[in-house]
Amino acid sequence: MATTKADVMEWVETQLAQDARLRKQVELRLNELRLEQQLAALREARGLSQRQVARLVGVSQPAIAKLESGTVKNLQLKTLVRMVTALGGRLQVEIVPPSHAKGGTRRGLMRPGRR
Repeated sequence: MATTKADVMEWVETQLAQDARLRKQVELRLNELRLEQQLAALREARGLSQRQVARLVGVSQPAIAKLESGTVKNLQLKTLVRMVTALGGRLQVEIVPPSHAKGGTRRGLMRPGRR
């Protein structure tokens, strides 16, 4: 039996729908990958090498390589801000509340305008 890309994607979607823990882990990793890709793309768009960015940020070239490859553990926000700023970018942090199936509020959370 031949397996197509569509078959694999359907299986993955089913697994994610059935396993909330797996879904959360996948979402977390995808967000990390997006960040790494955006940093590398911003550096490349500026025509800078990792070594040049390292000098601008005040870190080593291997530190930039680790940051772009996702091997940095516990990336500090201030490091991220320094790198993005050195590349002429702007960092935007967004907190998005979880979506709920029925659109209700989560117990224990206050609705806007209420105390």
